[in-house]
Amino acid sequence: MDVNSTITGPDVQRGFHPEARYEFKVHFDGADFEDLTYEDLTYRVSFGASDSDGRQALRLHALTGGQACEDSAAGHLVLQGRTGEPASEGDPLIWAGRIADSFYIDLSLLGIINAAVRNGTAADLSAWRPENAKNSFANTTVESIVLEVSHQHPELRPGARTGVRCTTKLATDSGGWRQINRARHPMMWPIFWPDDTDFSNPANTRHPCEDFNADGKYIAEQIAAVVSASGTSDDPQGYAQAVARELFPDLLPYVVGTPATYGFAPFNGRTLADNAPEAMLSLVLNTGVNSGLRPSVAGHLRSPNFPYVVPT
Repeated sequence: MDVNSTITGPDVQRGFHPEARYEFKVHFDGADFEDLTYEDLTYRVSFGASDSDGRQALRLHALTGGQACEDSAAGHLVLQGRTGEPASEGDPLIWAGRIADSFYIDLSLLGIINAAVRNGTAADLSAWRPENAKNSFANTTVESIVLEVSHQHPELRPGARTGVRCTTKLATDSGGWRQINRARHPMMWPIFWPDDTDFSNPANTRHPCEDFNADGKYIAEQIAAVVSASGTSDDPQGYAQAVARELFPDLLPYVVGTPATYGFAPFNGRTLADNAPEAMLSLVLNTGVNSGLRPSVAGHLRSPNFPYVVPT
């Protein structure tokens, strides 16, 4: 789970908000998750204020059953630790801190696709030269929370069909909690809401069960227009409806214990190396889009060992 990227500007907040909750939410066996209305399992991470070294205390709580979707539920304290170092009491294992961001995309390519989606026109890639692509995320950093749960978990055993999302919530003056952000399928915001620079769109605050009714028509119309203009489908509306159903409810699907991949095969989790921008841009246009970048461009920012990221 990544927050506070310096890609947004040099004045980004450092560290994790001490009055926020960062949650990993897991849904199980939802028949494509069409009917989900609550979470089955939540891992909640909270942080203390920064000390003189810039480190923060962290606490990890697990919430299951009816508690998993209740902001007022305390859950079970699993472990405590500090940012910048692994913390574990057997299972699970957690690390949190600022890392070098291994995400990669040339934002000039995204700008071309944005214009096509916004205007309902064919993407003009005539001037795009993949061989000249530059990684816009090079030398950026981001705050990251890495949570690893073993296959010995009673619910997260191999074969379990899951849908996963991450949420950030802030404490309110009235004593409750307000969701301000969520992460799931990559690239949703840059493609469909590129002008929402203050992240005020209601999609950030809602539950996935509301996604299709709230924005299915909007996204399908955008995709249908650009696909029709591009001539990549004989049935642009049908294709767009299928994509909207693929993306909503907006959860990252994963079958526990199987190889993760976010590409042109069915979505099944996502690895740090996956070229998620290329997969999503191609899905929206219904034709292959060459991003010009390969996983090796950020290979030095991934590690084979926990926490799998490169701290800064």
